[in-house]
This record gives sequence, structure tokens and C-alpha cells, in this order.
Amino acid sequence: MITIKNERELEVMRQACKITAAARALAGEMVRPGVSTKAIDQAVHDFIVSQGAKPSFLNYSGYPASACISVNSTVIHGIPGHYTLKEGDIVSVDVGAYYKGFHGDCAATFACGAISTEAQKLIDVTRQSFYEGIAQATKGKRVQDISHAIQTYVESNGFSVVRSFVGHGVGRQLHEEPEVPNYGNPGRGPRLLPGMTIAVEPMVNVGTYDVRVLKDGWTTVTADGKLSAHYENTVLITDGEPEILTVTEGL
Repeated sequence: MITIKNERELEVMRQACKITAAARALAGEMVRPGVSTKAIDQAVHDFIVSQGAKPSFLNYSGYPASACISVNSTVIHGIPGHYTLKEGDIVSVDVGAYYKGFHGDCAATFACGAISTEAQKLIDVTRQSFYEGIAQATKGKRVQDISHAIQTYVESNGFSVVRSFVGHGVGRQLHEEPEVPNYGNPGRGPRLLPGMTIAVEPMVNVGTYDVRVLKDGWTTVTADGKLSAHYENTVLITDGEPEILTVTEGL
């Protein structure tokens, strides 16, 4: 069931999303050569807790960390560990914070030092595809109007959108209805109504959209070993323009 949030609930959710966005920004500032993914995860954990919130991902269905940190060909759900970032890596950081009964959810891909032209284009196209999508996130439109806009923009730039994983509703639960694919036909899916809160999250690959999940049951990589990027915000449908709840200056 799709939940419509009232203004009181949205005020709390805005706070959860503010914490989440700040955690993403903190992680991004730490992306540089020589830093371990575990160190970034620890910093995200400590910051979220310091704000009176809980990391949404920690122990979610058994997930062992507070952030998903996915490097290069890892699409999503990369488990932080001893890997030390290297010049030229691209690093996707996905974070969530649970505050007073509501979740925020957001992600971005960051450059580690100087990166290739192709990698920078991938990051830029992935981020812009989110904005192409939410241009359709207005009252009366349908979910797949967002999906179609994302897919069209990504594919026009020569990349592919992951199909095995999708965006989702978010609120009292980290994952709620509706599903928000990054591909599809316009005019389909649930109608968008004011008070709906959704996580729109394009996952974009340089090569094939096919992915595979590693033996740990979490880490998801591109099937062809090529680069992948991820960009996500929690978005509120309003009577007018959509409101990005996890907005951060420069991200």
C-alpha cells in the first residue's frame, strides 16, 4: 500500500532526510586516495548516531554496515572493508538515517582524485538522469513517467540503466510501495499524489545493464566488469514542483 504522509509526518521526515544528506556529504569529503571504505563507513555511522538517529542500513536484512560503498564496477550494496581507495576510482556511497520513526535515503558517486573522461561523463549523466526523472514527478503523472525520462536520457548518452534493482517508496519503512524503476513506458504505474515520498535512484552502467550478485549475497557488480554509478534522493510529491528532501549544496 502506498502511504501518503501528512504535514506533521513530513516535518519529521525532513529532519531524517537532512541527517541522511549530511552523512552522504561527509562520506564524499572523505573519498580520496589512501582512505579505506571501512573508515568512511565508521564516520557515517558515528555522524548519524551523533544526530540522535540510527543508520537505516545497519542490520537491515542482515546487512553488516551503516553505508553501502561501491567502487568502480560494483553497482550497489558494496560492503565496506579494508579496501583502500586509489587514484582514479569512482566511489558510490548510499546512506540512510532513521529518525523518530522515519527514514531518509540518498546516494551519490564521487571521484577519487583524477578520473577518466568516461568515468566523469558516467557520474554526470547518472546525476542528470535523476533530474530528468523528477521533472516528471508532479501531481497526476505516473511513476513510469519518471522511469521513462531517466531511461531515455541515459541511453541517449550511450549508457544503460540497471533493471534488476529499482527505486522505491520510503517513509516509516526503508522500502515501501511503489517501486520506481529507472526504465519503462510513460503513462504506466501508480499515479503520483501529493504526500507521496519516493527514493528515485538511477543506477547506470557504461556497458550492459546486466548485473550479478556475489557470494556474500549483497555486493552487486556489472556483468561485464565495466564502471557503474549511482545517484539517489528522497523526493516528496507536492501540489507543485517536487521537493528533494535529501538536498545538499553541490550534490
